[in-house]
Amino acid sequence: MAFRPKKPNSASPTTLLLLLTLSAVAILLLRSPSISTPSYRNAATSSARSKATTFSGDLRHAHFSWNSLRLTPDGPPPARLRIAVFTRKWPVSSAPGGMERHALTLHSALSGRGHAIHVFTSAPSSSGELLPEGGAAGGGPHLHFLSGTNWRCDEAWALYQAEVEHGGAFDVVHSESVAVFHRWARRIPNLAVSWHGISLEALHSGIYQDLARRPDEPLSPAFNRSLGGSIYKVLDEIRFFHHYAHHVAISDSTGEMLRDVYQIPSGRVHVILNGVEEDKFAPDASLGDAFRAEMKIPLGSLVMGVAGRLVKDKGHPLLYEAFAKLSLRHPNVYLVVAGSGPWAQRYAELGRNVVALGPVPPEKLRAFYNSLDVFLNPTLRPQGLDLTLMEAMQCGKPVAATRFPSIKGTIVVDDEFGYTFAPNVEALLEVLEKVVGEGPARLAERGRACKNYAQSMFTATKMSLAYERLFLCIKNNTYCSYPLPFD
Repeated sequence: MAFRPKKPNSASPTTLLLLLTLSAVAILLLRSPSISTPSYRNAATSSARSKATTFSGDLRHAHFSWNSLRLTPDGPPPARLRIAVFTRKWPVSSAPGGMERHALTLHSALSGRGHAIHVFTSAPSSSGELLPEGGAAGGGPHLHFLSGTNWRCDEAWALYQAEVEHGGAFDVVHSESVAVFHRWARRIPNLAVSWHGISLEALHSGIYQDLARRPDEPLSPAFNRSLGGSIYKVLDEIRFFHHYAHHVAISDSTGEMLRDVYQIPSGRVHVILNGVEEDKFAPDASLGDAFRAEMKIPLGSLVMGVAGRLVKDKGHPLLYEAFAKLSLRHPNVYLVVAGSGPWAQRYAELGRNVVALGPVPPEKLRAFYNSLDVFLNPTLRPQGLDLTLMEAMQCGKPVAATRFPSIKGTIVVDDEFGYTFAPNVEALLEVLEKVVGEGPARLAERGRACKNYAQSMFTATKMSLAYERLFLCIKNNTYCSYPLPFD
């Protein structure tokens, strides 16, 4: 990839000074008025969505999310595209990561719109794993697997070139984060890369994780080296990111970072939020009641839930301690934990008020979300934008999440949608007490507002139409104008 300066063995005073300086600048930028949003009770939509309603001109210079545009799925696309997709993994397992799920949802939808999608990805980890529904044999994206399970960009590039020779040039090349390495990216004028996390966000994540350490918990030498070297990764990215032709930010705050800190020209930064399949995530009270009964949760209980990897950087030390205190005060409050990881056993040790489900298969997620009164996300990672928040909102559930710029600027943009808190136990416990005080009826009211907002912004249809328009714009400048006569 790009040239990397030699990293020190530990964080020197100079390194720490640079690290803190850059973080302070970034935090000031992220707290600027340009990403603040009005109260739900005082305005029908955020300022960005209001701008989208009246926007006309070149879409490449729009700073708001393209999900807000009035794009219709009715009828065929104005032109059919041939799209090459580079992604390190493709979701062939039962518990794929967020980036893999995004790639599958997006490119399956674009394939369904009639575009020719060719995916270059690593081989499944097991020969017994089945290809995802809608794979090449089923008329969906055509999958080009590497010879091994590890990502090797050079081999993927060779497969790509062979496909170009066989089927012709691609209209657009789409990379999921740094799947297309720097040495190849700088040669592709029609490349768009979707950033699911950048090093500046990872730097902030390291700071939050260190602040979450217990007083008696030693600092890991490996973590110290990683934090000390983070500044070099940020500077490295700032230098080579300019060689990517188009940048897709999956949150409003990441778009601001790319423009203001990474100094990418605004016409090459486009905000398109992730989306989830609206037919798979929807309110279903009877399904939720049946799931509660299956978990043997007493009638009249207030149920909180969390889902994902049960690891430290997802904030589970905070939630564990906060809920342990909450359950002593409120014996009718339950926590349902979906996922696997080191913290699974610790949650199980909290007693009757915690239901540790383990990994929940995709077909059960809708029932899981519908069984909750509120969904919790105490993450310590500002990177990307967690799909679980969108899934919960699509199911009509309010959310309580860490007050990171990506979350408060894109997800909980209005007070009515839920609660945000600083990444510490005291702030989280204060929010959990507020949730209990409001009770199920008020939470259901908030959930209805969440559903309406999610339906307008976080659907697979909205996301795929926004990407389609960007890809059409990359192919032909005519499609960069908005609105077109057929919009």
